[in-house]
Amino acid sequence: MLDLLRARRSIRRYKDEGIDPLVIEKLREAAVRSPTSRGINPWRFIFVADKPLLDDLSRAKEGGSGFLKGAGLGVVVCAEEEKSDVWVEDCSISAIILQLTALSLGLGSCWIQIRNRMHSPTRSSEEYVREILGLPETMRVECIISLGYPAETKSPVPAKDLEFEKILSL
Repeated sequence: MLDLLRARRSIRRYKDEGIDPLVIEKLREAAVRSPTSRGINPWRFIFVADKPLLDDLSRAKEGGSGFLKGAGLGVVVCAEEEKSDVWVEDCSISAIILQLTALSLGLGSCWIQIRNRMHSPTRSSEEYVREILGLPETMRVECIISLGYPAETKSPVPAKDLEFEKILSL
């Protein structure tokens, strides 16, 4: 696991290549195996491989989501807010599990924050994504994870650059 954490980097450029359906099935399993508070499982995952829909979703934010249009897959991580008071945490845990599983399967990924972000000066990113996907207003959207075979290589962050001073040992 530590080797995965060392290797994980945000990948924003992908090869123009579809993702093997067996790999997608493994990602789906990883998503629903994610732990949640009290086993409530408030999250929902929308796996999007449709290129025109990925293109639409790539415009979810004013900036920082355009690379989704080049991904082989986008996973919208959302939740039924009324089911759990810690849906944000549960969604966040599942998102990083998706990213680490993707890396272990040879994929690159990047988190695209949606909650508390804006699509335009008058419209939230959540509203935009809900409309594009036909989701009810009660469904909250935490993020979108872009996934694909990397078209860029990034070196691990050197150990000397890690912020160990932020760890307190008592």
